[in-house]
Amino acid sequence: MAEQRPRLTSSSLSTAASTLAEMRRRDEGRDDGVRLKKKVGLVSGVALIVGTMIGSGIFVSPTDVAVGGGSVGFTLILWIICGVISMCGAMAYAELGTMINKSGAEYSYLLEAFGPLHSTVGSIPAFLMVWTNTMLLKPASVAIIMLTFAKYAMEPFYDQCSASDGAQKCLAALGIIILTMVNCLSVRLATGLQNVLTGAKLIAVVIIVIACFVKLGQGSTAYLSSGFSGTNANIGQIAIGLYKGMWAYDGWNNLNYVTEELSNPYVNLPRALMIGIPVVTLCYLLINISYFTVMSVTELVHSPAVAVTWSNRALGVVSWIIPLSIVCSTFGAANGTLFSTGRLSYVAGREGHMIELLSMIHVRKFTPMPSLILTALLSLLYVIPGDISSLINFFSFAVWFFYGGTMAALLVLRYTQPDLTRPFKVPVVIPIIVLVIAVFLVIVPIATGPSLGYLFAFLFIISGFIFYIPFVHFEKYPAFMRE
Repeated sequence: MAEQRPRLTSSSLSTAASTLAEMRRRDEGRDDGVRLKKKVGLVSGVALIVGTMIGSGIFVSPTDVAVGGGSVGFTLILWIICGVISMCGAMAYAELGTMINKSGAEYSYLLEAFGPLHSTVGSIPAFLMVWTNTMLLKPASVAIIMLTFAKYAMEPFYDQCSASDGAQKCLAALGIIILTMVNCLSVRLATGLQNVLTGAKLIAVVIIVIACFVKLGQGSTAYLSSGFSGTNANIGQIAIGLYKGMWAYDGWNNLNYVTEELSNPYVNLPRALMIGIPVVTLCYLLINISYFTVMSVTELVHSPAVAVTWSNRALGVVSWIIPLSIVCSTFGAANGTLFSTGRLSYVAGREGHMIELLSMIHVRKFTPMPSLILTALLSLLYVIPGDISSLINFFSFAVWFFYGGTMAALLVLRYTQPDLTRPFKVPVVIPIIVLVIAVFLVIVPIATGPSLGYLFAFLFIISGFIFYIPFVHFEKYPAFMRE
């Protein structure tokens, strides 16, 4: 006998509308006291996603993705797969973000799912996540992005040689300081800057795409016509290619870090994700096709700077536009990363997993100033050595470790709290697929190419226990670390 579905009546629709209205009043109407304000709209949300995702990755990762792919056809498929994975992960995050209307992304979701097991066991996954991201991954990411920014910003001023490492580090540090000041002064100023830089980089992307179609129209299809010739069959190298591709896509979850500042999050969070990520995926695919109109896979793999090589061959006298676009992309990506990371340590401080100072926000600016300053200081520290790319190579290992944990948290919440209001709900198969992919991306590179770097990343995550036990579990810390 066919299952009868409940009918949608005017009464049930009215009840659902009332529930959503009450949720909005609860989350948006409580402006008493000092709290983060809802100043991030749909446009700013899309700009934050696109601006953070399109950073240095698309100008650095194509080489490694091509190594993993081995052929033009499979390389392009890897870029599409990375986009699909990001979209699936983002949709799962949209359910979590509309169900748990707190900033902090993975941290808040892990805490909600496993925290009820109580302080010693339940909150450990959330603490290890915030420890790793706050102290290492996000600040190091900002440092790498700003070093890339400095390299390309100074390149036009040096004809026969490159700028010294010291000069590049100083410019990178200056950029971090400027971005920190902007984010501390005003949410509106920070999101406005993000909107402008996103617009600038998209104009550059449009130029690259137009040049792609021009080249195709001129018959520059020799390299593209090679298709799947030379496709790589090594699972380990394919996994590394996916790693590098996912690094270029990293940032798809950044809007979840600022959920509390997103206006009407129950509508704008899923909508911004469904707009932003497909835009980035299409841009990446067309940019790589554009690369292959003037370069073979071998040439792309051995190019020291893929985007510069492409611009010299495709744009001629206006090739300077590529360094300019990279400057805009990296500056915007660093701004978006700093904006979201500051909210992560703010939420962790509010929950007692970081020092209480980090839970403070400016009484007039309504910005999490202490947490922003901490992120900036750590980023400046990672700029000093100047070469932490080997550490960033294992960025995806740690990131996907926690992405997998977050998918597990969603599945746990489906089982333990089925009655929670879910304004946006994805089929359960989506988080399961992303969880399987996360396990693959964590295990396969270790199994096929063991490295001390993976061990270092794992040990850094586990080292969080050293701080968790005395500071969080036993709450033993010096008086100056208190509020």
